[in-house]
Amino acid sequence: MAMLDVTGLGISFGGLRAVDDFSLKIEKGELYGLIGPNGAGKTTVFNLLTGVYKPSDGVIILDGKNITGQKTTQINKEGIARTFQNIRLFKELTVLDNVKVGLHNDYPYSTIAGILRLPSYRKQEAIMKEKAMELLKVFDLDKECDYLASNLPYGKQRKLEIARALATNPKLLLLDEPAAGMNPNETKELMETIRLIRDKFDMTILLIEHDMKLVSGICEELTVLNFGQVLAQGKTSDVLNNPDVIKAYLGDD
Repeated sequence: MAMLDVTGLGISFGGLRAVDDFSLKIEKGELYGLIGPNGAGKTTVFNLLTGVYKPSDGVIILDGKNITGQKTTQINKEGIARTFQNIRLFKELTVLDNVKVGLHNDYPYSTIAGILRLPSYRKQEAIMKEKAMELLKVFDLDKECDYLASNLPYGKQRKLEIARALATNPKLLLLDEPAAGMNPNETKELMETIRLIRDKFDMTILLIEHDMKLVSGICEELTVLNFGQVLAQGKTSDVLNNPDVIKAYLGDD
């Protein structure tokens, strides 16, 4: 059974068909890329998969369960987590607290317990701190656990956002342009980090990316989106050598 099976997904904004008849199948443990020119509809697909937008057409199956049209919070609990093209951290919280926010799916406590600092609250907080520190160590951020997120270098903020997403215990991780704004050294380190995530957490990953070196270096399969429609799908090397894909990126001679 595929981890993600999307069939005939579509949405319109006014008279604009932003995504049309989009289908995609990602196997468990796969590292999959979604690419395409600017404005092709890639982030709209992510918003459909995560419940930011409700599709007007199509079906989304996650690990055998139909999640089409569910709310964002419910989809996250079902097992999809994401990062964003523009980093969305809680900048005035510490690195540790940013990750602990993501852990509340698995370690809930009542509002009263939190306000009164009851034993149940203290126990859950201790467990969450230990789990968060384990995640931070994976990303080599444990030494900065008490820093404000805003004080981290850009590349480490990217890592922190991924760590927070993993804290929600997802089955499928969506990365929206994770290399955006990174220098070549940071991008190389990011590639290693993404591979580590897939292998260490047995994670299925779908990423949007414009850096073709990163895409060709880590993605096993690709889907190319152009004007909201699938232009090509298949093995990465085949897709990147597809004349229609080259034309979509480079235009006519």
